[in-house]
Amino acid sequence: MVLQSVIDAVFQVILFSVILFIWWLNSAKKEQSFFAWLGLRKPVIENKGNYFLWLLVIIVLFFGPLFTITYFYLDSSILASNRFTGLGFSALIPALLYSIVQTGLSEELFFRGFLLKRFMHKFGFQIGNIVQSLLFGILHGWMFYSYIPFGVVMLVVLATGFAGYLMGWINERKSNGSIITSWGIHGIGNLLASFMAMFNVL
Repeated sequence: MVLQSVIDAVFQVILFSVILFIWWLNSAKKEQSFFAWLGLRKPVIENKGNYFLWLLVIIVLFFGPLFTITYFYLDSSILASNRFTGLGFSALIPALLYSIVQTGLSEELFFRGFLLKRFMHKFGFQIGNIVQSLLFGILHGWMFYSYIPFGVVMLVVLATGFAGYLMGWINERKSNGSIITSWGIHGIGNLLASFMAMFNVL
């Protein structure tokens, strides 16, 4: 299970990165380094107290709606974290790889690193952030479309879209464009869902 988790995580990040790297080569190679172009750099935080307060608020706003929807409306067997159900600490390394690298990093590279920054450049922050967050929400709703009623799909779209908006906001407004902050939030969210599966909380 550990070896397969390493392979899956590395493959997904490489797949996303290759696509983004080709785009960067053809559009921005002369302007910025690849990592700077994606915002994959250390956050520059001007007011640490304000930053950590917002980070805490966003984590609560991120987890609250998504946990509520998962608990009341979704069958845990259809969640990606279901692969860890009942495995306890034996699934710790696979859960970390899945949560932080496979989904957390690859989705942040694509949505907040690539899409938000491209849309922001073209349309400004507000529109760019709304568009990337809607696409983020729609992707997550689409994953459940065949399994749950349409009304619940819309709740998933709205909740994950709202989470995507908040992560884009804290990156661009409080982290000087670094996606490290949203990567941390996203990874923690995925890891919490994995832990709940590992220890049969849901």
